Amino acid sequence: MDIQNAQKIVDDWIKEHGVRYFNELTNMAQLTEEVGEVARIIARRYGEQSEKESDMGKDLGEELADVVFVVLCLANQTGVDLQEAFDKKMEKKTKRDHDRHHNNEKLK
Repeated sequence: MDIQNAQKIVDDWIKEHGVRYFNELTNMAQLTEEVGEVARIIARRYGEQSEKESDMGKDLGEELADVVFVVLCLANQTGVDLQEAFDKKMEKKTKRDHDRHHNNEKLK
């Protein structure tokens, strides 16, 4: 599935099940909350913090999918073609970073 199709799937879901989009500010707050949930799992599962028993059953993939869902909502409601923006970003990063990471001594 490409990003453009994902945006359409989310838009269709919102229209069928969600009544309407939350406003942009509410969705930004939702995005922050979802990223926080991802950060908590990463910090406790892969970082130095101990994982609480209540966090052990949390699915990182599900939390990352929540982040993607809200990002797609924000793109839809602000008129951003995220596929186009992503493709441009990948092209820019490829040109800019082609040799940069290979030449970084810290990454060897």
